[in-house]
Amino acid sequence: MRYSNYIGIAAGLLMIFAATFTWIYIPSINATVSGFGSETVSKFGKPVLMNIIMLVLNIAFFLIPKLWAKRANPFVGAINFAWALRNLLLLSTCRNGECPQTTSWLYVYFAASLVVLVMTVLPDMKVIEKK
Repeated sequence: MRYSNYIGIAAGLLMIFAATFTWIYIPSINATVSGFGSETVSKFGKPVLMNIIMLVLNIAFFLIPKLWAKRANPFVGAINFAWALRNLLLLSTCRNGECPQTTSWLYVYFAASLVVLVMTVLPDMKVIEKK
C-alpha cells in the first residue's frame, strides 16, 4: 500500500492523543483513569508508557527504508497491539460487582493500535529483481 507508512504514523499519534483523555470512570471511588494514570488512585499505573516505547520503534521502522526495518516492524506492532488489548481488557473489566464507565477514547485507542498493526504488514516495498 502506497501510504501505509503515513497512515501507521498517524494512527500511532492518534493512540497517544487518545491516551490523554479519560478512558474509564469508577463512581464508587470517584476515580477517572486515562492512559497516563489516575490522579486519585495509584493502582492503575501509567498503562500507555509501554505503547509509547513501542510506537517510537514503530515510527522509526516506518521511516527507515530498509528491508530489515520492514521485517521488524510487524513484530513491534504486534507487541504494541497486545499491550493495547491488555489495557482494554484490564481497564474495562468489572471488579467486585462494579463495572467502570468506559468512554469512547479507550476504544479509539484500541482501534488505532489495530490500524498500526495492519499498516506494519502493508509496507510499500520496491522489489528489484536481479537477473
